[in-house]
Amino acid sequence: MLRIGQGYDVHRLVEDRELWICGVKIPHTCGLLGHSDADVAIHALCDALLGALALGDIGKHFPDSDPRYKGIDSKILLGHVMKLIREQGYELVNCDITICAEAPKFRPYIDDMRATLAEVMATEISNVSVKATTTEKLGFTGRREGIAAMAVCLIEKT
Repeated sequence: MLRIGQGYDVHRLVEDRELWICGVKIPHTCGLLGHSDADVAIHALCDALLGALALGDIGKHFPDSDPRYKGIDSKILLGHVMKLIREQGYELVNCDITICAEAPKFRPYIDDMRATLAEVMATEISNVSVKATTTEKLGFTGRREGIAAMAVCLIEKT
């Protein structure tokens, strides 16, 4: 049995924060604002995985009202989501993430992002796709006010 999930997340760019995307620290003048480390791509991926099994969303499992998640590394959240997926008898087939931002340029970090996500999810790197695009200076991402990420995943009953 195959199940598909889709996720989307957005965070505002602010000064005096580190920028973490797909579990990799990216040098930039701004970082993303959020209760956790605000890794927008991992958050979208978690929502895709949870959605595939109708387990709710990241806010249900890791509410921003819970102080345990203040500043937490999103890789920990992803690891927990993968545990939930496996407890339901499923395994990741593949996932695909798209990061939407005008800056910084993500291409130099894509291989590290894929390797980091594959390690956290205990899967082959060939099962993890990460891409980046701009919005041609349109909308909040185009104005460099924030970063958005979309993710889709396919899981299979083992």
